[in-house]
Amino acid sequence: MINVTVANFEAEVIEASMHTPVLVDFWAPWCGPCKVIGPLLEKLEIDYAGRFKLVKIDSDQEQQLSAAFGIRSIPTCVLLMNGQPVDGFMGALPEGQIKAFLDKHLPSAEELEAEEVEAEALDALAEGDLEGALEKLQQAVQTDPNNDDARFDLVKLLLEMGQDDDAKVAFAPVIAKAAGVRRLDSLQRWMAARDAQAGVADPDARAAGLHAAIAANKRDFDARFALAQLLMAYGQWTAAMDELLEILMRDKAWNEDLARKTYIAILDIIDPPKPKVAEGQVPPEDPTVATYRRRLSSVVLS
Repeated sequence: MINVTVANFEAEVIEASMHTPVLVDFWAPWCGPCKVIGPLLEKLEIDYAGRFKLVKIDSDQEQQLSAAFGIRSIPTCVLLMNGQPVDGFMGALPEGQIKAFLDKHLPSAEELEAEEVEAEALDALAEGDLEGALEKLQQAVQTDPNNDDARFDLVKLLLEMGQDDDAKVAFAPVIAKAAGVRRLDSLQRWMAARDAQAGVADPDARAAGLHAAIAANKRDFDARFALAQLLMAYGQWTAAMDELLEILMRDKAWNEDLARKTYIAILDIIDPPKPKVAEGQVPPEDPTVATYRRRLSSVVLS
């Protein structure tokens, strides 16, 4: 629990809420109900083990802050997330009601643990420790099966490591919703591209034949798409997108928008994880991804 004034409000409330929900307790020394709810909030902060941060503002001493939040009676509690108030309540509520209020907004302990483990996995990836990253991502998905970001990273890593069967097993729990979640749909398209090459005995000969077909007819979109899938299966991402762009430049809607959807899938797959930044800031974009996004926009909007 931290006492907040105008001097430290920006750091202890606004900046802190970018990473952890902050519950602001407006109180005063003379307020009887405040003396009841204050210790209860401190107990809950301990019980919730880092899921939120509690700060206290003396509404008599910090009238500027009270006015900014429109405080009309105390105790009043306001929950901030990402720098903005999201909800609040007035009065000395019983513990059960306060817990219900918190649980409505706060990430679960499982979600927080999974996010931490996922961050550790990405650190391991950055250091080139693939096995360590794989172990962490498996742990993250096991801890929070609904964490689609961790599952995306897990399936992607398994495919990069050539463990396609394990990737399909990891993907199976979300296959039913893949069509409605773009990044999961992107993984499914990558797996389909890899499956399409499973029976190709000589990929180089297959590529040569497709190039010959395209040279004979630049509008042989089936051959171009087959070549793009072949390139995609072997991680030749920019070459695959180049072939898809050739289709889009000639027929934007070919085969129910298949070329554009596959192009976007590749962008999702090759786009590296973004570092967390404060609200309002834009994380840096990978140069290759940025270039190919612009190329897609130029073709689609032309």
